[in-house]
Amino acid sequence: MSKENQDIALFISFCIEQYKTAKGLTGEEAMRILSHYGVLDYLNEFYDVLHTQGGQWLLADMDEFIANRKKEEGK
Repeated sequence: MSKENQDIALFISFCIEQYKTAKGLTGEEAMRILSHYGVLDYLNEFYDVLHTQGGQWLLADMDEFIANRKKEEGK
């Protein structure tokens, strides 16, 4: 695994842990939600920009991303 791929994997793991802890979820529950709404793909695709942000900002961004996806599902 390249250094960049390792960095991305660590970043995504950090985001999962932050989300899990903030929402009081198990790891499995957090993964199910983040996978279902495409958050993991989003974090991977936009790593270059997102990894420069703080934990609270990332949580708010993930919440907004999920809310937007829920709206799209409702259409």
